[in-house]
Amino acid sequence: MTETLNAARIKVFWQPGCSSCLRTKEFLTEQGIEFESLDVHNDPDARAQLVELGARSVPVVSIGKRYTFCQSIHDVIKFLDLKTRVMDPLPPAQLVAKLDLLMSANARYVRQFQPDQLKTPFRNRNRTPGGLAFHMFRVAEMGMQASQGIPLRFESFDELPPEEWSGEDIAVWGEGVHARFLDWWAAEKDPTVDYTVQTYYGTRPFHEVLERTAWHAAQHTRQVMLMLESHGIEPDGPLTAADLEGLPVPHEVWDR
Repeated sequence: MTETLNAARIKVFWQPGCSSCLRTKEFLTEQGIEFESLDVHNDPDARAQLVELGARSVPVVSIGKRYTFCQSIHDVIKFLDLKTRVMDPLPPAQLVAKLDLLMSANARYVRQFQPDQLKTPFRNRNRTPGGLAFHMFRVAEMGMQASQGIPLRFESFDELPPEEWSGEDIAVWGEGVHARFLDWWAAEKDPTVDYTVQTYYGTRPFHEVLERTAWHAAQHTRQVMLMLESHGIEPDGPLTAADLEGLPVPHEVWDR
């Protein structure tokens, strides 16, 4: 099967700093599957090819004119007809506990940046520490909102904080998201989260969306830590392996 897939000219459309993109590429590499890597952020031809497919967001895996979104690795497995399994998600309460810890950490970290550092784009993508810390809180907020009947929209992932916001402003706003998130969970009538929600990649089990929310937020919190370290700043209470245990985060923190 791997030899057949390698002969099929599989393409992966991605952009730097994208958590699902990095996870998809690492997963395919671990499966021994060769693919053409297309960076839609830095390569105009790659962007044009993605548009020609009819897709508007990444990551996407394609074969010819067929493609699948890769927000769920299960979709990649099904699309490529792979005979493999990934780890089962943590129970919902444990995923919520991870998000609780991650939001606290993210608020600490964003407060550590100097004003000029907060607005400086990082590496090979136009993403700043302030924008990324804000995005991490939005990931958690959108996961919560999906359970409240607000469909998950990919356009929302491009939202940015107000230009004038400081690290303190982002942290305070994020702590408000954090408090609402904990209130939502305390009021959750079905702690098994055995229901479906609407997302831009289809109707999905909420447990799956909650897991993706947790590992997505974890990966971006790791990236905020990396940004601090690039300025020679030790993150205040860095995440540990135990903090991330059970979450399917990529091996690498940032895709070069």
